[in-house]
Amino acid sequence: MDTILNPWPWYISGPLIAIVMALLLYFGKTFGMSSNLRTLCAIGGAGKFADFFRFNWKDQLWNLTVVVGAVLGGFIATHYLSNDTITDLNPTTTQELQGMGFDNPGATLVPNEMYSLDALTTPKGLLLLIIGGLLVGFGTRYAGGCTSGHAITGLSSLQKPSLIAVIGFFIGGLIMTNFILPLIF
Repeated sequence: MDTILNPWPWYISGPLIAIVMALLLYFGKTFGMSSNLRTLCAIGGAGKFADFFRFNWKDQLWNLTVVVGAVLGGFIATHYLSNDTITDLNPTTTQELQGMGFDNPGATLVPNEMYSLDALTTPKGLLLLIIGGLLVGFGTRYAGGCTSGHAITGLSSLQKPSLIAVIGFFIGGLIMTNFILPLIF
């Protein structure tokens, strides 16, 4: 049973994503996390400071179910659908990560060296969080959406800009992983 739950195989998660996307397309809605951030900022009054946040946010309240679902889904997955199995990483990847200072690559979902509260309270961790947040925010706005919006909604509705954005996401990820991350750690 553990092999089914951690992680879910493509033949369970893939059709679930497809069903959600089919329903969203049927009802004329789009999916993406960055639109939720825009809605939350508009609710908080950001429209007083920037035109981007001046819109009828009440029309987007339905989309906040994505945030609620992400939080609830994360909680359920962590507490009820997970086990303590170590992620089976390629030995070369494990060796490279250990060379960068990561103690137990694959032992946790995300490395404690980057995502623990202790790491985030260091000047280096705080700087990475701030710079990373600014870059993600800028990139999301510049690309007209986030990775989930473009890769799931955009590609499933055959949008050429989403294909270009997703290719850019992958190129950026490869550059980060192979060139920038080794410089940081």
